[in-house]
Amino acid sequence: MSNSGPWGTGGDDDGDKPRGSDKRPGQRGPGNEQGIPEIEEFMKKGSEQLRVLMGGRGGKRPTGPGGPAGGGNGPGVGLIAGLAVAGAAILWVWSSFYTVQQDERSVELTFGKYSSTGMPGLNFAPWPVVTHEIVPVTREQTVDIGMGTLGSDDTGLMLTGDQNIVDIEFQVVWNISDPAQYLFNLADPQESIRAVSESAMRDIIARSQLAPILNRDRGMIASELRGAVQGTLDSYNAGINVIRVNFNKADPPSEVIDSFREVQAAQQQRDRLENEADAYANRVTAAARGQAAQLREEAEAYRARVVNEAEGEAARFTSVYTEYVNAPDVTKRRMFLQTMEGVLGGLDKVVIDQKDGGQGVVPYLPLPELQRSTDDDETSSAQGGSNR
Repeated sequence: MSNSGPWGTGGDDDGDKPRGSDKRPGQRGPGNEQGIPEIEEFMKKGSEQLRVLMGGRGGKRPTGPGGPAGGGNGPGVGLIAGLAVAGAAILWVWSSFYTVQQDERSVELTFGKYSSTGMPGLNFAPWPVVTHEIVPVTREQTVDIGMGTLGSDDTGLMLTGDQNIVDIEFQVVWNISDPAQYLFNLADPQESIRAVSESAMRDIIARSQLAPILNRDRGMIASELRGAVQGTLDSYNAGINVIRVNFNKADPPSEVIDSFREVQAAQQQRDRLENEADAYANRVTAAARGQAAQLREEAEAYRARVVNEAEGEAARFTSVYTEYVNAPDVTKRRMFLQTMEGVLGGLDKVVIDQKDGGQGVVPYLPLPELQRSTDDDETSSAQGGSNR
């Protein structure tokens, strides 16, 4: 029984071997005018296998109007082509529509060049003409700077203005303010922020003393650092907003912390002794100033009293002289009596003039005792009145 081979020629009774296959290329077979070259046979065989894989008929080669002999296409090829077009359209739509979350923004690029910024929601960017990049704009991101952050133990060691070394650890918290600038102006935002922050902190620490850094100036340093980093990033058009700076640690290096504590204790003792000395100096100085002021006031009072007394004596002498000019005898007598009163007023003697009367002296009259008792009575009366 004869079969039609894959090349459209009949086979013999022994199998599927085509007639004339034992002939060399170019020889004529008994049923053909000329044999088909081997390379053409291989090409036809590959074409048939490809048609089978694409959904065409297998086995015998069709000879009807729809077969290769008629020059038409099989029904499987059109179906596969339609499915391929539909799949490509679905893939294009899936690649062109995208969703942006509330905390994100998208940067759309037309042929690689920035064109617009996409807002939250469903956005359309016809791929491949327009592509997009989605970046988180409200999420807080951090950059840690300090000991061991880059695998080294000395990244946080900085030199202060008074030639001391301090170990600093701080954190820069930031987010994205302009997605386009963020994507296009910085190659590595994290490393850029790290380098700018570390440089600004070293500049601030180099202008500061060690003691304020360790104690009271941390908040001020953090605020100054945030302003410096933000200003530098703005000059780069980085599209980054520095939210805050967390100043985590400022300590002496661990190798010298014990010695540093001893130095701090000695400085505190020195400050205490200086304060005590200043307090004593202030107290003694205030007392000396008060005493000096008192002496000045007493001297001023004495000067005023002496001057006033001298002026009074001069005025009295002038008035006496005026009276003397007017009545010399009367003035002399009055001056004599006043002088004698001043000289003899305190003597315990009684003088009696016997010139007038000639009656003599009373035999005994204790006039000094009577005078003394009278003075004592007057003194006691004055004291009693003051007590009342």
